[in-house]
Amino acid sequence: MSNTLDTHAAAYQGDNLYDFDNEILLTRYPQRILHHAGAAGSLLELGLGHGYATKVFSGRFERHVVLEGSPAVIRNFREKNPDCGARIVETYFEEFSTEERFDVIVMGFILEHVDDPVLILRRYRAFLAPGGKIFLAVPNAEVLNRRLGKLAGLLDDVTRLSEHDLLLGHKRYYTMGSLSADVALAGCGVDRLEGIYLKPFTTRQMVSLQLDGTVIGALCAVGIDYPELSCGLLAEISAR
Repeated sequence: MSNTLDTHAAAYQGDNLYDFDNEILLTRYPQRILHHAGAAGSLLELGLGHGYATKVFSGRFERHVVLEGSPAVIRNFREKNPDCGARIVETYFEEFSTEERFDVIVMGFILEHVDDPVLILRRYRAFLAPGGKIFLAVPNAEVLNRRLGKLAGLLDDVTRLSEHDLLLGHKRYYTMGSLSADVALAGCGVDRLEGIYLKPFTTRQMVSLQLDGTVIGALCAVGIDYPELSCGLLAEISAR
């Protein structure tokens, strides 16, 4: 399935400045999901991306299915992770269909990429097993460093996409309000909302500080209770 998604594959090779943030965000949120959902039954994961989350989830569920629309991203992941036992399905999210029902469905930093996030939420709600859980992770436009950037006159609009966002194929940022609105339009509600990584400064500034891993861990721990200031939003949702 050769497609335009491959044009964004270079951003997932792991060789740019923003991989500092990506590794923090993309290893943190699956750990929090495991904390809330446990590790049993079946998992449907939307998107491979950098592969961090898939590696965290790998081997933790009886069945693990990953959907990915870019052949180049799939090849990159398989080359780096030949022992991963997840079943990877090459498909667009909008086209995937199955009779299987999953105990956990994860959309980790997916909704900012798709044309119609509400359509995706509605479609995948139907693939959830009774009593199952859906988790969403999205980038937060109102993260502390972007708020500070706007107040300092360095950023005119916290929701404005950067060149790196466009390289990744991002179409939008979220706020707590806009995420709740999309979830409601999909016929769901937010049962739990927490922050992923309280980020006080720009990525370049954070890298230059050479912070110890314990400090990064503390910023992630503090962010849980302050989603409005954190780099990412993690929501557990259910049908209403």
